[in-house]
Amino acid sequence: MFRFLVPRFLATVLSAVFHPLLVPSYLFYIVCYQLPGVVLRPLLPDRWLVLGVVLLFTFVLPTLGSGMLLYAGLIDSLEMPKRRQRAWPLLLATASFGAAAFLLRRPSFFDALLGHMMLGMMIAVLLTFVITLRWKISAHGVGMGGALGLFGLLYVSADPYAGVLWWLVATCILAGAVGSARLALNAHTEAQVWAGLALGVGLVLGLGTGLTLR
Repeated sequence: MFRFLVPRFLATVLSAVFHPLLVPSYLFYIVCYQLPGVVLRPLLPDRWLVLGVVLLFTFVLPTLGSGMLLYAGLIDSLEMPKRRQRAWPLLLATASFGAAAFLLRRPSFFDALLGHMMLGMMIAVLLTFVITLRWKISAHGVGMGGALGLFGLLYVSADPYAGVLWWLVATCILAGAVGSARLALNAHTEAQVWAGLALGVGLVLGLGTGLTLR
């Protein structure tokens, strides 16, 4: 990653579009609507419910929570440049992600993959919270790393005609672009970005391997 390759305006756009609270909605949309055969339940006409749950609990509620913290003066801005101010928003996000995981872990209604994805995301946010108490790891890196890990797992297990490879390649490019954007904005050091990517990828691959061995 080279911070000078990304203009500041583009870096700001990339950071906003691929904000860690938006990445879950993108991933669930892709899995539910863009990868045929990967998800069986619910049926296609009812998958809006999955996206509704994910969007509400991984974006809307955490964003509202951060807004309340801003109003209460516990954080200075929604960008939260200071490490210490990220703890409460991450803790609130962990609780909200956990609620979504609880709702989606219904085998009779939702494909097991959906529940596993949400559980993994909740654990990722929790670990990011714990690490942030001592060190400013990149949450953007964790989100993009998780996306890379997910598409990597799907690539080795899904139907080769499902088109997972193209999503994997695109995510690799985007992960590099988003990481470079965070460096260009001086939001993180290279170590913090790489650590975030490693945490995201490692967590997904670890959980995926654990579920396979069960």
